[in-house]
Order: sequence, then C-alpha cells, then structure tokens
Amino acid sequence: MENVRIGVIGVGGMGSEHCRYLSKGEVARATLTAVCDIDPDRLKRFEGGQIKVFSDSAALIRSGEVDAVIIATPHYDHTTIGMDALEQGLHVLVEKPISVHKADCQRLLAAHKNPKQIFSVMFQMRTYPEFKKIKQLVDQGELGCIQRINWVITAWYRTEAYYASGGWRATWKGEGGGVLLNQCPHNLDLLQWIGGMPARVHAFCGFGKYHAIETEDEVTAYLEYENGATGVFIATTGEAPGTDRLEIAGDRGNLIFEGGKIRFQRNEVDARTHSKTATDGFSRPETWQVEIPVRGTSRNHVDVAQNFVEAILDGKPLVAPATEGARSVELANAMLYSAWTGQTVSLPLDGAAYEAKLKAMIAESKFVKGDVRRIEADMSASFR
Repeated sequence: MENVRIGVIGVGGMGSEHCRYLSKGEVARATLTAVCDIDPDRLKRFEGGQIKVFSDSAALIRSGEVDAVIIATPHYDHTTIGMDALEQGLHVLVEKPISVHKADCQRLLAAHKNPKQIFSVMFQMRTYPEFKKIKQLVDQGELGCIQRINWVITAWYRTEAYYASGGWRATWKGEGGGVLLNQCPHNLDLLQWIGGMPARVHAFCGFGKYHAIETEDEVTAYLEYENGATGVFIATTGEAPGTDRLEIAGDRGNLIFEGGKIRFQRNEVDARTHSKTATDGFSRPETWQVEIPVRGTSRNHVDVAQNFVEAILDGKPLVAPATEGARSVELANAMLYSAWTGQTVSLPLDGAAYEAKLKAMIAESKFVKGDVRRIEADMSASFR
C-alpha cells in the first residue's frame, strides 16, 4: 500500500474538519474516499463528486472503498462503530473520548486483535511542543520527585447555543457526560501522560450549574498518587474569561505553564536534602529562574492523522495509541462516580459498577432538552 484511503464517519463539526484537511491534501499519502452521516443534509455537499457517500457506517466499512476510518460521531457510537471497523480489518482513528465509560473501552480494545491494524485516538494536544517539552522535563527527572500537580483549566467556556446545537449534547443518554467527557479528555490525557494515573480520586461536580443541561459543567477533583504526591484538577464551561494554568511541583523545583510559556524555578539542591542539612530553620534552597524555550509548532489534528498514516505505511510509533485513550475515560468516570456517591474512588475503577450507575442515571433521568438548533460552527475556534 502506498496511499491510505480514508473514510470519515460523522461529518458534523469535528468530522467536517477532518474532511477539510484530508480533501486539501494536508496529510501526505492519504486520500478521503468516503464519508458517512445519518443526517442527509450534511451529506449534500459531497454528492456528485468522487467521494463516496453513505448513510450507514456498516455499509461504508464493508464497501471496499476505504483502508481506514476516522470516527467522529456522538460518543456512544465510538464503541459500536469502532468495534465493527476493527472486526472488518480496517485501521481506526477515533475522536476523543474513545468510549463513554471504562467497560465500553474494554469492549472496544478487545476488538483490536490484529497487531497489524493501527488503532489510535485523536489526542492532538500531545503534539503541542509545550506539552512535549513538559513531559520531557518530567521524564528526565528535571523536577525530581513529583510532589504536586495542579491544573486549573476553566477556559473551556461554552454558551447555551453550543449545548442546544445537538439533542445528544450534555445528556446522560446521548453523551454520557459534560465537560469531563467532551472538553477535558485532552487535559485528563495530558495529566496522566505527564504525571501518571492517580491511585485515588475525590471529586465534586456541578450538574447543570451554569447551563440548561443535566450533566456536569463544573468539576473540582482531588487526586492522590501512590508515591504520596497530590493533585487538584478544576474545570468548567461556565467561567469566562477563564484560566489555563498547569503547575507541577517536585523536590527539584516548580514548573508553571500558563499563557503559552513554561517557567521553571530550579532548586540548586533538592528540597528534601536541603531540609535535612540546613542549620537555619527559615532558609530555602537557592533557585535558578528559567523560562524554558519551546521550539516547533503543531498542526493539531493534521499531525495526529499524519502519524496515523505513517504508522500504517511505515510502522511508525503512534503518538496516541488507543490503549492510552482509555485512561482519560477512566479518570473522567472516577470523578463522576465520586461526585455521585460522595466517596473517594480507588483506581483501577470498577468498570461494571460505573456502567450500572450510568445506566441508572439514564433510566431515572427526567431531563427534557429545550429547542435544538442546528449550528454549523467553525470548530477551529475551539483548537488551542
């Protein structure tokens, strides 16, 4: 194979963006050959051209027109469509989250039985040079033993019009969650990618606190790690202008990422050693004030799609393997389960227990969504 034929399943806001860059040839050695959506109005712009049009994902998957698919449908469909595509031998790139809950993640990952099939998740923020540099600093031990990770990411502001743009949005039945399942998978992925998975989670959520929705639009979570480190994760879609500040403290120093800049206060001697050897009770380690230079750029989704194609054709390692995509789902689930039960949740999460609770939330829901208004938004407004 010299060129990967790609089909996009779901051509709403995000799917349209995938179609745009593929059609313009921004991904080398890849061609958009088919699209699918259950909404006939969204398919009209593709009719009469060379791109095959389908109203059923199963038909596209079995058409022989594609070698790989990008799945950009509402969240619950990621599991069923992804399983079907994998079982039919296609390569799969799925939008975040890979599934709504851990049990579905496990079902989806179990369908990936052929190691020659490439299965990736669209975590484009892993390609941002700032986060790559932060991960490098942590992995190389520049911060020493990690003691604390705080991320305040309240810059995900969304309007009522956004939530009214789809009947499935911000409902337990249609989306399976709110800010944690829609906006924050990227942040939760980076949190565990850089700092690892916590051992325990205790979270508080506001459900429909700022919007006419039934799912969470605010979360404050406390994290505990096996090595004794702690963390705080705060997110909302109801705050403007909002804050995006990541802070990582280790015994070798303190790193802050905010406003596109990485600032590092580096201890000349690690805090633990200084504490044990200092003779002055109020002395502090001497520090170096460093602004870490960041080189390179990211093309967002294009970079992940290019990596996906190169993994298929050249065997290149994936930026975001699907197995890692399950971790952000588990973190989101643990936060919601903690908020629902008022208890600290230990990880690994009991996926079956969470699935049962989510099904109960759906069955007991009396929420009625107001008028749904079609909005064909420019999704690039949400990037970075």
